Amino acid sequence: MQKSIPFSLLELASIREGSDACETFKQSLRYAQAADGLGFKRFWLAEHHNMEGIASSATAVLIGHIASGTRAIRVGSGGIMLPNHPPLVIAEQFGTLASLYPNRIDLGLGRAPGTDPITARALRRDDRAADDFPTEVALLQQLLAPAGPDQKLKAVPGSGTQVPIWLLGSSLFSAQLAAQRGLPYAFAGHFAPRLVREAIRLYQAQFRPSASLAEPYVILGLPLVIAETEARAQLIATTGQQRILALFRNQPLWLRPPRQSMEGLWTPQEEAGVKEFLALAAIGTPEKVKAHLQRLATEMNINEFMFANDVYDPDERIHALELLMSIQ
Repeated sequence: MQKSIPFSLLELASIREGSDACETFKQSLRYAQAADGLGFKRFWLAEHHNMEGIASSATAVLIGHIASGTRAIRVGSGGIMLPNHPPLVIAEQFGTLASLYPNRIDLGLGRAPGTDPITARALRRDDRAADDFPTEVALLQQLLAPAGPDQKLKAVPGSGTQVPIWLLGSSLFSAQLAAQRGLPYAFAGHFAPRLVREAIRLYQAQFRPSASLAEPYVILGLPLVIAETEARAQLIATTGQQRILALFRNQPLWLRPPRQSMEGLWTPQEEAGVKEFLALAAIGTPEKVKAHLQRLATEMNINEFMFANDVYDPDERIHALELLMSIQ
């Protein structure tokens, strides 16, 4: 890959089948430390609730855990689902993180609930909150900027930290809002690839320079499975395929061991759905993955790639990072 395109990672704190959250958090830190040492740019954690197998629900807490155990890599949210939270609370949380770990914290924001309707109600999420997303993003920007002389509402800590805000999305809404506000944009190609080209084109075409960003900046999220041989990569990939199948079936999302074959496990319709979900996936040998990334970077003018690396074995997952950096 061209040296100008940084590599980053998205982490869901996935719990292996038969394991628990405690062990998962240890392995997530070990994974982040390996990425830090290899020169990855960012390590973002997703917000999900009431999902068996995913332990990243207390996202800000985990960001602090990862940041405390790493040195240079930027750590952030991919993302905080803003309608689930009062903007003041998020400003205070990320202002605290930025004060503890200066110049290393990112705040990625999404407008989806990150869960099911029952859990959304348990989070006291207003069904209309997504409609207020642009207003709440603006308030959050104000709370993280230097406070004005007559400003009544202040985030303490938070005011003046100017934590970088990213808008995340899988549709045209966030792409357009990011363009209007002059904010960097991350597209969730790791689970919703259908609108990727249209959304990125829209963002780049409508981008308006701002005080924080002079030119459009796009992160593309991708599923990743990389191994020395194609056969090994295809075997490892069945872990992610099983998880997506479980998602479709409303089953627990434990990280399951690879299978020699998915034959007999899914129906033809389910297989087609899983493959559509993984349409942008980088799967294969380093050479094959490199060619795939180069095509995407050239076609869509991507500034940065962020990989969701669902690998069952922790050591093999870290080895995947070494193989990935060998092609950068």
